Amino acid sequence: MAAACEFRVKLFRNLPKYLPNTYGWAMSPARLFSARLRTVFEDVGHWALSTWAGLKPSRRLPQQASPRLLSVGRADHAKRQELPGKKPLSEKKLKRYFVDCRRVLVCGGNGGAGASCFHSEPRKEFGGPDGGDGGNGGHVILRVDQQVKSLSSVLSRYQGFSGEDGGSKNCFGRSGAVLYVQVPMGTLVKEGGRVVADLSRVGDEYIAALGGAGGKGNRFFLANDNRAPVTCTPGQPGQQRVLHLELKTVAHAGMVGFPNAGKSSLLRAISNARPAVASYPFTTLKPHVGIVHYEGHQQIAVADIPGIIRGAHQNRGLGSAFLRHIERCRFLLFVVDLSQPEPWTQVDDLKYELEMYEEGLSERPHAIIANKIDLPEARANLSQLRDHLGREVIALSALTGENLEQLLLHLKVLHDAYVEAELGKGRQPLRW
Repeated sequence: MAAACEFRVKLFRNLPKYLPNTYGWAMSPARLFSARLRTVFEDVGHWALSTWAGLKPSRRLPQQASPRLLSVGRADHAKRQELPGKKPLSEKKLKRYFVDCRRVLVCGGNGGAGASCFHSEPRKEFGGPDGGDGGNGGHVILRVDQQVKSLSSVLSRYQGFSGEDGGSKNCFGRSGAVLYVQVPMGTLVKEGGRVVADLSRVGDEYIAALGGAGGKGNRFFLANDNRAPVTCTPGQPGQQRVLHLELKTVAHAGMVGFPNAGKSSLLRAISNARPAVASYPFTTLKPHVGIVHYEGHQQIAVADIPGIIRGAHQNRGLGSAFLRHIERCRFLLFVVDLSQPEPWTQVDDLKYELEMYEEGLSERPHAIIANKIDLPEARANLSQLRDHLGREVIALSALTGENLEQLLLHLKVLHDAYVEAELGKGRQPLRW
């Protein structure tokens, strides 16, 4: 141990002698001294640990310093070497914005090239051609996924997997894997303004781009008049298409009403959906779907369609963007602001806009909901609304929860009638 102490003293006395040879003088004196000192401590620490381990147990002294301090800087240096990469977007951020239109370029995988080679084996001079065919390119397929609710996760370009080239000994190349693109239920696929697919059921698939065929090897061209062909063909390129995806929200019920009628508040009151609610019109800028639960694990999907204005069928405001989400709804809920004067005109205007957008859309099974019954001026308009419409009106308050039970019971009646009609036609009803 005395020899070790003498070595340390000599090392620190000759410390300036080692500094220029190791790192040079490009650094500042303070940083240079701290870096050199750290290196010297590491070398001395490793030497001291090996010397201490080689001593007999009776001659060892109690260890005072932790060996972790002697190897300082290694983990930090490795951490500094790692380049900060771009973090992938989380699933929550991908679903933050609702996207119902997307232009997509889809390209099928290219086929693999055929091989041109001949069989080689000892004592077999004329083995003949044995070049295998190339693998086929992979298709790009659109598939409906019930967990996907928007086109925000769909990219603008997809490239299918290419097939592998053929090999010798008649080995065929491996075909490219199929690339599946998950799209929400209710996606309409258009090409050049023409509808080519309607993906409105769970599990529906559509081949968006075909993969290219694999090339032929020289084994394929073997014939009686050509016993040693050298010809092989390359793989075919995959199909390229530009598709326009358009989402139409699929739900059992669709709430239709003018801006600030209380549709979002009503959806928050009957389901776990949390659309934005404020005291100004056009708070909702994208459709929201809420699930209403009943006994027997039965679920009814209710869509909150953004506010429709007069002249929406002429694409005023965002009319067409809102109205197309109503096409898929099996029955409708007309939400009326009962505090406004002459509330029956709201029902007539809403039906007119729906009928002008698509013939027969306003004739679907529906219910009239008079909201904001908690306001004093709304009580006086309720009897006049019933007299003008001549049918049942569900008066409630989404703010206080008054008479929500009647709405839930009537919603169940409309859903049961829809299920019975679908089963009578031999079709499976929509399930969530």
